[in-house]
Amino acid sequence: MAKTPAQRAAKHGQAATPASVPAVNTSTQRSPQKAQGNANLLLIAGSVASLFLFWYFHLLTLNQMTGLSGGLSMPDSMFFGFDMAHVEALRAAMDPDAMGQLQFVHKTAGTLFPLVFGLSAMTMVAINVAKKSVRWMLWILPLLFAVVQLSANVAIDNMLGAEKLSSSAVSLASALVMASWFLLILSLAGIGVALFIGRKRKAPSVL
Repeated sequence: MAKTPAQRAAKHGQAATPASVPAVNTSTQRSPQKAQGNANLLLIAGSVASLFLFWYFHLLTLNQMTGLSGGLSMPDSMFFGFDMAHVEALRAAMDPDAMGQLQFVHKTAGTLFPLVFGLSAMTMVAINVAKKSVRWMLWILPLLFAVVQLSANVAIDNMLGAEKLSSSAVSLASALVMASWFLLILSLAGIGVALFIGRKRKAPSVL
């Protein structure tokens, strides 16, 4: 007669009883390769969205807005800033509807672009740079860009919509626009540095 597991354990000891092994659901485990693949997909989506928003905001919409200003450039597009004469001419050429359209652009694409770009740039730095101090240094650039770009949007709207134009408002808006372009270029350079560091870190060592 076959013995029960309890009888076999009493005769041969606990070693004779096969240990129960809990089932492992490997489908819920993520390999480093899969995690890296998900991060790459996120970066691709963020990069595509940033490029699209930059094109839509700076290259399409703001250029189209010149049709409502008698051919005068929008303040956001002026890399080297603008002066009082340009703003006065812009205020005289744009009617309330045109001003409202520019404010709407600032609240939509003008807000989404710096936020999406900033998050995408910070994610790219986080994935490629392991050293904490370097990572934080490269994170500061897109963070500052987003803050300055959003502040520039508000300053431009306030400047153009003010009842009386002041030189201080023009100087502030001009400085913020120039700073936003400068920080955008630095942020792109920081992304390049992060990619270089990441490629160097992941490169196989040569024996």
